Amino acid sequence: MPLESVPAMLQKARDGGYAVGYFESWNLESLYGVVEAAEQARAPVIIGFNGAFLSRPERKAPERLSWYGALGRAAAIDARVPCGFIFNECAEDEWTREAVTAGFNLVMPADPEASHEAYLERVRDVVDYAHSRDVAVEAELGELPAGVPGFAHGDGERTDPERARGFVRATGVDLLAVSVGNVHVSLSGRTALDLDRLKAIRRAVDVPLVLHGGSGIADEPLRQAIAIGVAKVNYGTILKQRYLAAVRRALAKDEPNPHALLGMGGPEDVMVAGRGAVREAVLERLPALGSAGRA
Repeated sequence: MPLESVPAMLQKARDGGYAVGYFESWNLESLYGVVEAAEQARAPVIIGFNGAFLSRPERKAPERLSWYGALGRAAAIDARVPCGFIFNECAEDEWTREAVTAGFNLVMPADPEASHEAYLERVRDVVDYAHSRDVAVEAELGELPAGVPGFAHGDGERTDPERARGFVRATGVDLLAVSVGNVHVSLSGRTALDLDRLKAIRRAVDVPLVLHGGSGIADEPLRQAIAIGVAKVNYGTILKQRYLAAVRRALAKDEPNPHALLGMGGPEDVMVAGRGAVREAVLERLPALGSAGRA
């Protein structure tokens, strides 16, 4: 089916009292796993790739964003459930602008090192550019703490409701990601949320709210957050953890044939193992979102 407008998806989610999951991919197998889970559960879904990772200058080999755009768009169009497609969390505005024309229909400029004023101006520029090409924009106000070093500055910063009100009005963003106790790269355990702060943000702004760090949010607080107005929840860490565990188990088998391990698609294939692990991880998280059966 055609690539689905993310604002339209999230409006349906708000009206229906559920949230849409963004399950981040990094290769073909992980993308397959996400789409297969969404199709099995009949759940609308957002697929995509991490812009901060793809644009890192430290990468050993440069990435071609046009390839990722073509891959994700093809998957979304071929899927049997509604799919949005995001270029997630990128501090490099040139990459974000390229994503607008590379096939993504949602982009997210994110730069925690920028001042509030500088970030506001940059987001407003991206919004003008993206909206003229029918692409939606997500932004983030506040900063999440992180479960591992290098993903946050100190303990993070929770979103201020009044600052959120002014930011949304000034930029025209379609979605707002907020910091209310959620944690980036949470490796173990699942936490509660500052629901009172979330309610105050909801009263201050009317755009759909987003929670990053879904891997570390407990189910009941998540359901309460959705009832307050969260319409999109991001997952990444749990998918990679499950993927890596499955691949390690597959590689531990005594199989001398490299083709059996890579590409033949049988029970020994590490690609099949990773794909299945992602599919099961997505299926595990959909009930708390309430999105199963909504496609």
